[in-house]
Amino acid sequence: MKLIPLNEIKQAASRLENVIAKNPLAFAPRLSKLAATNVYLKKENLQLTGAFKIRGAFNKLAKLKESDDKNGTQILSSGVICASAGNHAQGVAYSAKHFGVKAVIVMPEATPLLKVSGTRALGAEVVLKGNNYDEACEYALQLAKEKNLSFIHPFADSDVIAGQGSIALEMIKEQPLDFVVVPIGGGGLISGIASAYKALQPQVKIIGVNASGANAMRTSFYEKRVHNAKSVRTIADGIAVRDVSSDMLECVMAGVDSIVEVDDDEIASAILFLLENQKLVVEGAGAAAVAAIIHKKFEFGCDSKVGAILSGGNIDVTMLNTIIEKGLLKSDRKMKFQVTLIDKPGSLQRLTEILTRQGANIVFINYSRVGAKIAYGDAVVELALEIKGREHKDSIQKILFENGYIFEMVM
Repeated sequence: MKLIPLNEIKQAASRLENVIAKNPLAFAPRLSKLAATNVYLKKENLQLTGAFKIRGAFNKLAKLKESDDKNGTQILSSGVICASAGNHAQGVAYSAKHFGVKAVIVMPEATPLLKVSGTRALGAEVVLKGNNYDEACEYALQLAKEKNLSFIHPFADSDVIAGQGSIALEMIKEQPLDFVVVPIGGGGLISGIASAYKALQPQVKIIGVNASGANAMRTSFYEKRVHNAKSVRTIADGIAVRDVSSDMLECVMAGVDSIVEVDDDEIASAILFLLENQKLVVEGAGAAAVAAIIHKKFEFGCDSKVGAILSGGNIDVTMLNTIIEKGLLKSDRKMKFQVTLIDKPGSLQRLTEILTRQGANIVFINYSRVGAKIAYGDAVVELALEIKGREHKDSIQKILFENGYIFEMVM
Protein backbone atom coordinates (compact mmCIF):
# COMPACT_ATOMS: atom_id res chain seq x y z
CA MET A 1 0.00 0.00 0.00
CA LYS A 2 1.39 3.37 -1.05
CA LEU A 3 0.52 6.75 0.45
CA ILE A 4 -3.16 7.71 0.32
CA PRO A 5 -4.09 10.15 -2.48
CA LEU A 6 -4.77 13.65 -1.21
CA ASN A 7 -8.23 13.81 -2.82
CA GLU A 8 -9.33 10.77 -0.76
CA ILE A 9 -8.21 12.49 2.45
CA LYS A 10 -10.06 15.65 1.45
CA GLN A 11 -13.22 13.62 0.73
CA ALA A 12 -12.89 11.99 4.14
CA ALA A 13 -12.56 15.41 5.77
CA SER A 14 -15.74 16.49 4.01
CA ARG A 15 -17.65 13.47 5.33
CA LEU A 16 -16.39 14.23 8.84
CA GLU A 17 -17.14 17.96 8.70
CA ASN A 18 -20.28 17.84 10.83
CA VAL A 19 -19.33 14.81 12.92
CA ILE A 20 -16.02 15.36 14.70
CA ALA A 21 -15.03 17.90 17.33
CA LYS A 22 -12.76 20.66 16.03
CA ASN A 23 -9.84 20.99 18.44
CA PRO A 24 -7.28 23.60 17.37
CA LEU A 25 -3.54 22.96 17.24
CA ALA A 26 -2.51 24.65 20.49
CA PHE A 27 0.84 26.04 21.60
CA ALA A 28 2.03 24.41 24.84
CA PRO A 29 4.17 26.98 26.72
CA ARG A 30 5.30 24.82 29.65
CA LEU A 31 6.10 21.85 27.48
CA SER A 32 7.95 24.12 25.06
CA LYS A 33 10.06 25.51 27.90
CA LEU A 34 10.90 22.03 29.16
CA ALA A 35 11.80 20.76 25.69
CA ALA A 36 13.58 24.00 24.69
CA THR A 37 11.64 24.25 21.45
CA ASN A 38 8.17 25.28 20.23
CA VAL A 39 5.64 22.52 20.83
CA TYR A 40 2.07 22.47 19.54
CA LEU A 41 -0.49 19.89 20.65
CA LYS A 42 -3.20 18.34 18.50
CA LYS A 43 -5.64 17.29 21.21
CA GLU A 44 -7.39 14.25 19.78
CA ASN A 45 -7.84 13.11 23.39
CA LEU A 46 -10.69 15.66 23.42
CA GLN A 47 -12.27 14.15 20.31
CA LEU A 48 -15.70 12.51 20.37
CA THR A 49 -15.22 9.04 21.90
CA GLY A 50 -11.95 10.32 23.39
CA ALA A 51 -9.63 9.47 20.49
CA PHE A 52 -8.84 10.10 16.82
CA LYS A 53 -10.16 6.67 15.78
CA ILE A 54 -13.66 7.98 15.16
CA ARG A 55 -12.30 9.67 12.02
CA GLY A 56 -11.25 6.53 10.19
CA ALA A 57 -14.15 4.41 11.42
CA PHE A 58 -16.77 6.97 10.39
CA ASN A 59 -15.21 7.52 6.99
CA LYS A 60 -15.18 3.76 6.33
CA LEU A 61 -18.82 3.24 7.27
CA ALA A 62 -19.87 6.37 5.38
CA LYS A 63 -18.23 5.03 2.21
CA LEU A 64 -19.89 1.63 2.65
CA LYS A 65 -23.24 3.38 3.10
CA GLU A 66 -22.64 5.46 -0.03
CA SER A 67 -21.83 2.28 -1.96
CA ASP A 68 -25.00 0.58 -0.71
CA ASP A 69 -27.14 3.57 -1.69
CA LYS A 70 -25.50 3.95 -5.11
CA ASN A 71 -25.36 0.29 -6.15
CA GLY A 72 -28.42 -1.06 -4.35
CA THR A 73 -26.25 -3.42 -2.31
CA GLN A 74 -26.67 -4.40 1.33
CA ILE A 75 -23.09 -4.59 2.58
CA LEU A 76 -24.03 -3.06 5.93
CA SER A 77 -27.29 -4.94 6.42
CA SER A 78 -25.83 -7.74 8.54
CA GLY A 79 -23.72 -5.35 10.60
CA VAL A 80 -20.05 -4.64 11.16
CA ILE A 81 -17.34 -6.12 13.34
CA CYS A 82 -13.90 -5.00 14.44
CA ALA A 83 -11.10 -5.88 16.81
CA SER A 84 -9.72 -3.17 19.03
CA ALA A 85 -7.99 -2.39 22.31
CA GLY A 86 -10.63 0.29 22.79
CA ASN A 87 -10.43 3.46 20.74
CA HIS A 88 -11.22 1.97 17.33
CA ALA A 89 -13.98 0.03 19.07
CA GLN A 90 -15.68 3.20 20.24
CA GLY A 91 -15.18 4.82 16.85
CA VAL A 92 -16.87 1.91 15.08
CA ALA A 93 -19.62 1.69 17.72
CA TYR A 94 -20.38 5.42 17.41
CA SER A 95 -20.39 5.28 13.60
CA ALA A 96 -22.54 2.14 13.48
CA LYS A 97 -25.07 3.76 15.80
CA HIS A 98 -25.08 6.85 13.57
CA PHE A 99 -25.92 4.75 10.50
CA GLY A 100 -28.30 2.41 12.34
CA VAL A 101 -26.07 -0.63 11.91
CA LYS A 102 -25.37 -3.52 14.29
CA ALA A 103 -21.81 -3.51 15.67
CA VAL A 104 -19.86 -6.37 17.26
CA ILE A 105 -16.56 -5.45 18.89
CA VAL A 106 -13.89 -7.99 19.89
CA MET A 107 -11.54 -6.60 22.54
CA PRO A 108 -8.53 -8.17 24.31
CA GLU A 109 -9.44 -9.61 27.70
CA ALA A 110 -7.19 -7.10 29.51
CA THR A 111 -8.84 -4.05 27.91
CA PRO A 112 -9.41 -1.31 30.54
CA LEU A 113 -12.96 -1.24 31.90
CA LEU A 114 -13.39 2.39 30.80
CA LYS A 115 -13.01 1.40 27.15
CA VAL A 116 -15.24 -1.68 27.47
CA SER A 117 -18.06 0.22 29.20
CA GLY A 118 -17.67 3.16 26.81
CA THR A 119 -18.09 0.85 23.83
CA ARG A 120 -21.14 -0.90 25.29
CA ALA A 121 -22.69 2.47 26.11
CA LEU A 122 -22.66 3.25 22.39
CA GLY A 123 -24.87 0.22 21.72
CA ALA A 124 -22.26 -2.27 20.50
CA GLU A 125 -22.02 -5.93 21.47
CA VAL A 126 -18.63 -6.48 23.14
CA VAL A 127 -16.78 -9.81 23.06
CA LEU A 128 -13.63 -10.15 25.18
CA LYS A 129 -11.13 -12.53 23.58
CA GLY A 130 -7.35 -12.90 23.45
CA ASN A 131 -4.32 -11.55 25.28
CA ASN A 132 -3.62 -8.72 22.82
CA TYR A 133 -4.98 -6.96 19.75
CA ASP A 134 -3.65 -9.55 17.30
CA GLU A 135 -5.37 -12.47 19.05
CA ALA A 136 -8.60 -10.47 19.27
CA CYS A 137 -8.31 -9.70 15.56
CA GLU A 138 -7.97 -13.38 14.64
CA TYR A 139 -11.19 -14.14 16.51
CA ALA A 140 -13.00 -11.15 14.99
CA LEU A 141 -12.15 -12.34 11.48
CA GLN A 142 -13.52 -15.76 12.36
CA LEU A 143 -16.77 -14.24 13.66
CA ALA A 144 -17.04 -12.04 10.56
CA LYS A 145 -17.18 -15.13 8.35
CA GLU A 146 -19.57 -17.02 10.63
CA LYS A 147 -22.06 -14.15 10.98
CA ASN A 148 -21.56 -12.41 7.61
CA LEU A 149 -20.38 -9.19 9.22
CA SER A 150 -18.30 -6.53 7.47
CA PHE A 151 -14.88 -6.36 9.12
CA ILE A 152 -13.61 -2.82 9.80
CA HIS A 153 -9.84 -2.97 10.18
CA PRO A 154 -8.38 -0.45 12.66
CA PHE A 155 -5.47 0.56 10.44
CA ALA A 156 -4.82 -1.59 7.33
CA ASP A 157 -7.62 -0.02 5.28
CA SER A 158 -7.22 2.89 2.88
CA ASP A 159 -10.58 4.45 3.86
CA VAL A 160 -9.68 4.29 7.55
CA ILE A 161 -6.27 5.79 6.84
CA ALA A 162 -7.84 8.59 4.79
CA GLY A 163 -10.08 9.44 7.73
CA GLN A 164 -7.09 9.67 10.07
CA GLY A 165 -5.34 11.88 7.53
CA SER A 166 -7.99 14.55 8.04
CA ILE A 167 -6.06 15.48 11.20
CA ALA A 168 -3.16 16.67 9.07
CA LEU A 169 -5.37 18.86 6.90
CA GLU A 170 -6.56 20.69 10.01
CA MET A 171 -3.00 21.10 11.30
CA ILE A 172 -1.69 22.39 7.97
CA LYS A 173 -4.37 25.08 7.89
CA GLU A 174 -3.49 26.31 11.37
CA GLN A 175 0.28 26.29 11.82
CA PRO A 176 3.42 25.67 9.74
CA LEU A 177 5.54 23.01 11.42
CA ASP A 178 8.99 21.51 11.06
CA PHE A 179 8.18 18.17 12.73
CA VAL A 180 5.03 16.18 13.35
CA VAL A 181 5.38 13.49 16.03
CA VAL A 182 2.91 10.62 15.90
CA PRO A 183 2.42 7.45 17.98
CA ILE A 184 2.58 4.20 15.99
CA GLY A 185 0.80 0.95 16.64
CA GLY A 186 -0.31 -0.60 13.38
CA GLY A 187 0.54 2.53 11.41
CA GLY A 188 -2.86 3.83 10.27
CA LEU A 189 -2.67 7.22 11.99
CA ILE A 190 0.85 8.05 10.89
CA SER A 191 0.18 6.83 7.34
CA GLY A 192 -2.78 9.17 6.99
CA ILE A 193 -0.89 12.11 8.44
CA ALA A 194 2.21 11.40 6.35
CA SER A 195 0.10 11.08 3.17
CA ALA A 196 -1.34 14.56 3.65
CA TYR A 197 1.93 16.21 4.63
CA LYS A 198 3.99 14.63 1.84
CA ALA A 199 1.41 15.87 -0.66
CA LEU A 200 1.13 19.41 0.70
CA GLN A 201 4.25 20.13 2.78
CA PRO A 202 6.86 17.45 1.98
CA GLN A 203 9.60 19.33 3.87
CA VAL A 204 7.92 18.56 7.21
CA LYS A 205 9.59 15.65 9.01
CA ILE A 206 7.21 12.91 10.16
CA ILE A 207 8.50 11.19 13.31
CA GLY A 208 6.89 7.97 14.52
CA VAL A 209 6.96 6.82 18.14
CA ASN A 210 6.79 3.16 19.16
CA ALA A 211 6.52 1.89 22.71
CA SER A 212 9.68 -0.10 23.49
CA GLY A 213 7.50 -2.99 24.63
CA ALA A 214 5.71 -3.06 21.27
CA ASN A 215 8.31 -1.96 18.73
CA ALA A 216 7.70 -4.33 15.82
CA MET A 217 6.98 -1.44 13.42
CA ARG A 218 10.20 0.37 14.32
CA THR A 219 12.26 -2.79 13.86
CA SER A 220 10.52 -3.52 10.55
CA PHE A 221 11.03 0.08 9.37
CA TYR A 222 14.80 -0.03 9.83
CA GLU A 223 15.21 -3.61 8.64
CA LYS A 224 12.99 -2.80 5.63
CA ARG A 225 11.05 -6.03 6.06
CA VAL A 226 8.22 -7.29 8.25
CA HIS A 227 9.47 -8.24 11.70
CA ASN A 228 6.71 -9.38 14.07
CA ALA A 229 7.17 -9.39 17.83
CA LYS A 230 6.71 -12.55 19.89
CA SER A 231 4.77 -10.61 22.51
CA VAL A 232 3.92 -7.05 23.55
CA ARG A 233 3.96 -5.41 26.95
CA THR A 234 3.38 -1.72 27.49
CA ILE A 235 1.09 0.66 29.35
CA ALA A 236 0.33 2.21 25.94
CA ASP A 237 -2.37 -0.33 25.04
CA GLY A 238 -3.51 1.78 22.07
CA ILE A 239 -0.23 1.06 20.25
CA ALA A 240 0.38 -2.44 21.62
CA VAL A 241 0.43 -4.17 18.23
CA ARG A 242 2.38 -7.41 17.90
CA ASP A 243 2.28 -8.06 14.15
CA VAL A 244 3.17 -5.72 11.29
CA SER A 245 1.09 -5.60 8.12
CA SER A 246 3.26 -5.65 4.98
CA ASP A 247 0.94 -3.12 3.33
CA MET A 248 1.19 -0.78 6.30
CA LEU A 249 4.97 -1.11 6.42
CA GLU A 250 5.13 -0.11 2.76
CA CYS A 251 3.00 2.95 3.48
CA VAL A 252 5.01 3.91 6.57
CA MET A 253 8.31 3.57 4.72
CA ALA A 254 6.98 5.81 1.96
CA GLY A 255 5.95 8.67 4.24
CA VAL A 256 7.73 8.49 7.59
CA ASP A 257 11.18 9.99 8.10
CA SER A 258 12.19 8.18 11.28
CA ILE A 259 10.77 6.08 14.12
CA VAL A 260 11.93 6.34 17.73
CA GLU A 261 10.87 4.44 20.82
CA VAL A 262 9.97 5.36 24.38
CA ASP A 263 9.72 3.08 27.41
CA ASP A 264 6.88 2.87 29.91
CA ASP A 265 8.62 5.10 32.46
CA GLU A 266 9.02 7.81 29.83
CA ILE A 267 5.40 7.44 28.76
CA ALA A 268 4.23 7.61 32.38
CA SER A 269 6.25 10.76 33.03
CA ALA A 270 4.67 12.37 29.95
CA ILE A 271 1.17 11.43 31.13
CA LEU A 272 1.88 13.02 34.51
CA PHE A 273 3.44 16.13 32.94
CA LEU A 274 0.44 16.69 30.67
CA LEU A 275 -1.95 16.18 33.57
CA GLU A 276 -0.16 18.63 35.86
CA ASN A 277 1.07 21.24 33.41
CA GLN A 278 -1.33 21.15 30.46
CA LYS A 279 -4.42 20.02 32.42
CA LEU A 280 -4.90 17.23 29.88
CA VAL A 281 -5.77 13.61 30.57
CA VAL A 282 -4.16 11.30 28.02
CA GLU A 283 -3.68 7.56 27.77
CA GLY A 284 -0.35 5.83 27.22
CA ALA A 285 -0.47 5.94 23.43
CA GLY A 286 -1.65 9.55 23.59
CA ALA A 287 1.41 10.55 25.59
CA ALA A 288 3.96 8.74 23.43
CA ALA A 289 4.68 11.70 21.15
CA VAL A 290 5.17 14.05 24.10
CA ALA A 291 7.44 11.47 25.79
CA ALA A 292 9.62 11.43 22.67
CA ILE A 293 9.86 15.24 22.74
CA ILE A 294 10.54 15.54 26.48
CA HIS A 295 13.23 12.86 26.39
CA LYS A 296 14.74 14.21 23.16
CA LYS A 297 14.47 11.03 21.14
CA PHE A 298 15.13 12.95 17.92
CA GLU A 299 17.03 16.12 17.07
CA PHE A 300 15.26 19.45 16.84
CA GLY A 301 16.40 23.04 17.23
CA CYS A 302 15.36 25.70 19.74
CA ASP A 303 13.54 27.52 16.93
CA SER A 304 11.83 24.40 15.60
CA LYS A 305 8.07 24.07 15.52
CA VAL A 306 7.08 20.60 16.65
CA GLY A 307 3.54 19.24 16.47
CA ALA A 308 2.60 16.35 18.76
CA ILE A 309 -0.49 14.20 18.30
CA LEU A 310 -2.25 13.40 21.56
CA SER A 311 -4.03 10.43 20.01
CA GLY A 312 -6.37 9.51 22.87
CA GLY A 313 -7.46 10.16 26.43
CA ASN A 314 -9.22 6.95 27.41
CA ILE A 315 -6.97 5.94 30.28
CA ASP A 316 -8.19 3.56 32.98
CA VAL A 317 -8.45 5.33 36.33
CA THR A 318 -6.56 2.55 38.13
CA MET A 319 -3.66 2.95 35.71
CA LEU A 320 -3.78 6.73 36.13
CA ASN A 321 -3.70 6.31 39.91
CA THR A 322 -0.62 4.06 39.63
CA ILE A 323 1.14 6.55 37.38
CA ILE A 324 0.40 9.44 39.74
CA GLU A 325 1.57 7.46 42.77
CA LYS A 326 4.84 6.41 41.14
CA GLY A 327 5.34 9.90 39.77
CA LEU A 328 5.03 11.46 43.21
CA LEU A 329 7.61 9.03 44.58
CA LYS A 330 10.06 9.62 41.74
CA SER A 331 9.76 13.39 41.99
CA ASP A 332 10.28 13.32 45.79
CA ARG A 333 6.88 14.71 46.59
CA LYS A 334 6.05 11.56 48.45
CA MET A 335 8.18 9.06 50.34
CA LYS A 336 7.48 5.62 51.75
CA PHE A 337 9.57 3.78 54.30
CA GLN A 338 9.50 1.04 56.90
CA VAL A 339 10.95 1.64 60.35
CA THR A 340 11.55 -0.78 63.21
CA LEU A 341 10.34 0.34 66.66
CA ILE A 342 10.44 -1.13 70.15
CA ASP A 343 6.88 -2.28 70.75
CA LYS A 344 5.98 -0.21 73.79
CA PRO A 345 3.70 2.73 74.59
CA GLY A 346 4.97 6.04 73.24
CA SER A 347 7.31 4.62 70.54
CA LEU A 348 4.98 5.47 67.66
CA GLN A 349 4.08 8.86 69.15
CA ARG A 350 7.75 9.81 69.40
CA LEU A 351 8.31 8.89 65.75
CA THR A 352 5.30 10.88 64.52
CA GLU A 353 6.34 13.91 66.58
CA ILE A 354 9.78 13.88 64.92
CA LEU A 355 8.17 13.71 61.47
CA THR A 356 5.74 16.49 62.37
CA ARG A 357 8.59 18.78 63.42
CA GLN A 358 10.17 18.14 60.02
CA GLY A 359 7.00 19.36 58.31
CA ALA A 360 6.10 15.99 56.81
CA ASN A 361 2.42 15.15 56.36
CA ILE A 362 1.66 11.51 57.22
CA VAL A 363 -0.89 10.16 54.71
CA PHE A 364 -0.60 6.43 55.47
CA ILE A 365 0.52 4.37 58.45
CA ASN A 366 0.50 0.64 59.15
CA TYR A 367 1.71 -0.89 62.45
CA SER A 368 2.59 -4.60 62.59
CA ARG A 369 4.02 -6.84 65.31
CA VAL A 370 3.68 -10.06 63.32
CA GLY A 371 6.07 -11.21 60.64
CA ALA A 372 8.75 -13.82 60.11
CA LYS A 373 11.49 -11.18 60.14
CA ILE A 374 10.14 -9.12 63.06
CA ALA A 375 11.93 -9.84 66.35
CA TYR A 376 9.93 -10.44 69.52
CA GLY A 377 9.35 -7.12 71.26
CA ASP A 378 9.65 -5.14 68.02
CA ALA A 379 7.15 -3.70 65.59
CA VAL A 380 7.49 -2.60 61.98
CA VAL A 381 5.73 0.56 60.91
CA GLU A 382 5.16 1.43 57.26
CA LEU A 383 4.55 5.11 56.55
CA ALA A 384 3.82 7.27 53.53
CA LEU A 385 4.59 10.99 53.77
CA GLU A 386 3.83 13.99 51.62
CA ILE A 387 7.10 15.90 51.27
CA LYS A 388 8.49 18.96 49.51
CA GLY A 389 11.30 17.68 47.34
CA ARG A 390 14.70 16.05 47.48
CA GLU A 391 16.19 18.29 50.19
CA HIS A 392 13.18 17.69 52.43
CA LYS A 393 13.49 13.94 51.88
CA ASP A 394 17.19 14.01 52.73
CA SER A 395 16.56 15.98 55.94
CA ILE A 396 13.91 13.49 57.06
CA GLN A 397 16.25 10.56 56.43
CA LYS A 398 19.03 12.36 58.30
CA ILE A 399 16.92 13.07 61.40
CA LEU A 400 15.68 9.47 61.48
CA PHE A 401 19.27 8.22 61.35
CA GLU A 402 20.40 10.68 64.07
CA ASN A 403 17.60 9.46 66.34
CA GLY A 404 18.73 5.86 65.98
CA TYR A 405 15.91 4.55 63.80
CA ILE A 406 16.51 1.56 61.52
CA PHE A 407 14.52 2.25 58.37
CA GLU A 408 14.22 1.07 54.76
CA MET A 409 12.88 3.07 51.83
CA VAL A 410 9.96 1.55 49.90
CA MET A 411 9.20 2.26 46.26
